Amino acid sequence: MDQPAHSHGEGSPKGTARRLLRELSDLLLAQDCLLCGAGSGNSLLCHACAADLPQLSEQCCPQCALPTPFGERCGRCIAQPPHFDATLALHPYAFPVDVLIQSFKYGHRLAPGAYFGAALAQKAAAIEADLVVPLPLHAARLRERGFNQALELARTLASARGWPLDTRVCTRQHPTSTQANLPWRERAANVRNAFHCTRDLAGLRIVLVDDVMTTGASLSECARTLKLHGAAQVSALVVARALPPDGAADTRGNT
Repeated sequence: MDQPAHSHGEGSPKGTARRLLRELSDLLLAQDCLLCGAGSGNSLLCHACAADLPQLSEQCCPQCALPTPFGERCGRCIAQPPHFDATLALHPYAFPVDVLIQSFKYGHRLAPGAYFGAALAQKAAAIEADLVVPLPLHAARLRERGFNQALELARTLASARGWPLDTRVCTRQHPTSTQANLPWRERAANVRNAFHCTRDLAGLRIVLVDDVMTTGASLSECARTLKLHGAAQVSALVVARALPPDGAADTRGNT
C-alpha cells in the first residue's frame, strides 16, 4: 500500500498562524467548561454538561444513523441507498451540541474538535479500518475558513486509534454551493462529481469523517468516489446526526 500523505498546509501562511493562535488560546482556557464556565480540569466540558449532552437512540439505522423503531435499516436507505456502508454518530444535532459545533466550525475554536475527535475514537472502538479520510473542502472554501473542521476531527481520531490519515487521497475539485443554503432535495445534485480521488484504494476499509450529517449527500458522493477507486468499505463517522425537517433542530451549516 502506498504510504499515506499526512497533514499538509492548510490555507495561507496567515491561516496557519491563526490556527496556531487558536490552539494556544484553547489550551490556556481549557480549565473552564465551554458551556457553563464552571471548572472542568483539562476537559472541554464539566462532568455535568458532558452528561447532559443529548444522545441518539440506540435504535438507529445502521447505514445512516437515523432513529428507527427496532434498529432496522430505514426506508430512505432501502429506497435510495447511500454509497457509505455504515454511520456512527455521537449525538443528535441539537442544543447544546449545535452550539459546540458552530463554535468549532465558524468561531475558529479548535478545542471542541479535539474533544469530539477523542469521543469518535471511543465510539469507533469496534471498527477495523485501513485509512482515515476527512471530507475535503474546496481550496477556495479552505482559504476562506482557514481550516477544515473534518480534518481536525480526523487527526485526533486517527492518532487515538493508530490509523493512517490521508489528507490528499480525495480532493474537492468543484466549488459547490454551500449545502446549508440548499433545500434537502437539491443537495445530492449540488455535490454530484464534486470529488476526485488521487490513488488506488483497492480493498481498503475507509473511515470518512465529518462534523455533521444532514442528508448525507456530501458523504455519500465522496464515498462513491472512493469506491470507484477500489475502496472495499466506507464507514461515515460524524459528531452529530441531524434529524429530518419534521423533527430536527437547527441544521444550518451541515452536509
